[in-house]
Amino acid sequence: MVLTSSARNYVNRMLQNISGMKVLILDSQTVSIVSIVYSQSELLQKEVFLVELVDSITKSKELMSHLKAVYFLHPTTENIQHLRRQLAAPRFREYHLFFSNILKDTQIHILAYSDEHEAVQQVQEFYVDFVAVDPYHFILHIPSSYIYMLPAVVDPSTLQRFYDRVVDGVAAVFLALKRRPVIRYQRTSDIAKRIAHEANKLMYQEESGLFDFRRTEVSPLLLVLDRRDDPVTPLLNQWTYQAMVHELIGIQDNKVDLKSIDKFSKDQEEVVLSSEQDSFFKANMYENFGDIGMDIKRMDMAKFVDNYPEYRKMHGNVSKHVTLVTEMSKIVQQRKLMTFSQTEQELACNGGQGAAFEVCIND
Repeated sequence: MVLTSSARNYVNRMLQNISGMKVLILDSQTVSIVSIVYSQSELLQKEVFLVELVDSITKSKELMSHLKAVYFLHPTTENIQHLRRQLAAPRFREYHLFFSNILKDTQIHILAYSDEHEAVQQVQEFYVDFVAVDPYHFILHIPSSYIYMLPAVVDPSTLQRFYDRVVDGVAAVFLALKRRPVIRYQRTSDIAKRIAHEANKLMYQEESGLFDFRRTEVSPLLLVLDRRDDPVTPLLNQWTYQAMVHELIGIQDNKVDLKSIDKFSKDQEEVVLSSEQDSFFKANMYENFGDIGMDIKRMDMAKFVDNYPEYRKMHGNVSKHVTLVTEMSKIVQQRKLMTFSQTEQELACNGGQGAAFEVCIND
């Protein structure tokens, strides 16, 4: 599963075959999908001179006939309506429409009827309806997803939108990988059962032709589990590098915002942590926190000894990791996480609530 390269290849295909100056138009979901696999400088190399959100473009009436518009949108009713209004009075030289998942027939008909000026050059489905945070993990950016662990407090229509989003996102992953999985689910969970059944219906009935890929010797497995079956593990303090940054500082689309923590130079107010771009992070993201400091020191000295000009180039990367480790060390000390982590482990493994309570009260 090389998700980042699959997502990147889709963006490449969108841009490389459209010559000339372009504007890339995204929505609140696809902007994360693109930004995590493609940098601004790479977009410029593809002659993308402007990036806008689709709702902002709808409000503007400025004519830009020198630009070709490349839309990459999630196929929602709202986005189709944005396009319908924009095609009624075209502002760009050409329109190239790409959608991150399967279009409904009714949506295709709306687009066809709206293109009275014949400005649309192509309409395609590019199945990258997920944010590929690294080659093996993706997220769907479902707001307040924890609410759906208590389906009784969510109204049925909202709950159905949640199921649809999960199924659509997972389906896009397998379409990007060109695989149709065997689906299994946790029998004791109604949520897991419903997601599995709806995914099976989509992949094996409604859109079976799309998923009709050449069979492999071993079929991939989609295993749907319910987080509620193990509520303890997410509550424990983590002690590996990536997990600690995520929990103590916060990572959003592989970016770490340090502005609210301390005063840093502008180039360090927001840093990127990507296993695709940072070899040190790739090698150490799952390492224990106690080992990271020594690894940073070894990297620093090795680059200096081997090649002084290269050391100067790498210094910013070293400085980034030093900053993160220093800030997390402060937080660990301030919150007494070493003590509380030991108590958490004892509670999770052995019980002993009374002793744990005493530790929390005294510390």
